[in-house]
Amino acid sequence: MAASPHGKVRIGVGLLGARSLPDLGTEFDELLAALDKSAVDSLWLADLPSTGVIEATVGSTWAAARTRRLKVGTGVTVLPGRNPMLFAAELASLAVLAPKRILPVFGIRAASPHDRQLYPVPGRLAAVFEESVTVLRRLLTEDSVTHHGEFFTLDDASIVPRPVQPLDLWFGGRAEAGLRRAGRLADGWLASFLTPAETARGRAVIERAAEEAGRTIDDDHYGTNVWVAVPGTDTDAALARAAAQRPDVDPRELVGIGWDGVAELIRRHLDGGLTKFVVRPSAPILDWTGYLDEFTAELGPLESG
Repeated sequence: MAASPHGKVRIGVGLLGARSLPDLGTEFDELLAALDKSAVDSLWLADLPSTGVIEATVGSTWAAARTRRLKVGTGVTVLPGRNPMLFAAELASLAVLAPKRILPVFGIRAASPHDRQLYPVPGRLAAVFEESVTVLRRLLTEDSVTHHGEFFTLDDASIVPRPVQPLDLWFGGRAEAGLRRAGRLADGWLASFLTPAETARGRAVIERAAEEAGRTIDDDHYGTNVWVAVPGTDTDAALARAAAQRPDVDPRELVGIGWDGVAELIRRHLDGGLTKFVVRPSAPILDWTGYLDEFTAELGPLESG
């Protein structure tokens, strides 16, 4: 495949959920061992407490510690409802322990309505999110932070250690306001449940908002989640799940049927200017080694740069 005009194309593995909750730790370790032997670039953990996945920050720490070169991303971590000062310290320590391997992505609220009660927010959701990001970024990059805001107050605050190379803070989101917010505040964008036409438009909206704010976002800092119904899994169930999330679009614009289907979806997103992809299986995987072998064989040729 020819190199993307927008930068390095990378395709990571995302998780759906556990096969069996009592064996969750064993299954996660099996996945990490298989990933460490594979050529896969990254693992992505979701902030979905009720779906049988390891909590994203703890899982990122465990994964970074048990592998040698794997990058670990969160897609996405809900920020409002967390203490951004303490979370900055956690991220900083993790980035020091695993340099250039930690990829945080933040969202404004939990994807599952059932989970939203777990993130109490002391004010307007969007305002809390934006101030939390401001506080988080300053603590990760400045020696001393004094901040008197609507929701958070700091006087000469600092966190040590901090990573030598500042962390890029990516946002999720697909609403118009969220896209513009990413342009104003984020270092990158990871979409979810958007069609190729929608991600191309989303990138354009973000770029325009960034320009209006007097800033730029790197060309290769745009990506999306893509779902794959691998051979042998229930295709109808995968399409139904996507349709429940986005009843307004054809679910085949969101889910790749088989490896050929997901490769074609990725190519179409590439045409719209995206270069980073998280491929999530539509059903729990029974054999991670076999899955990763197929993943690398079928999708590896799409990577470049």
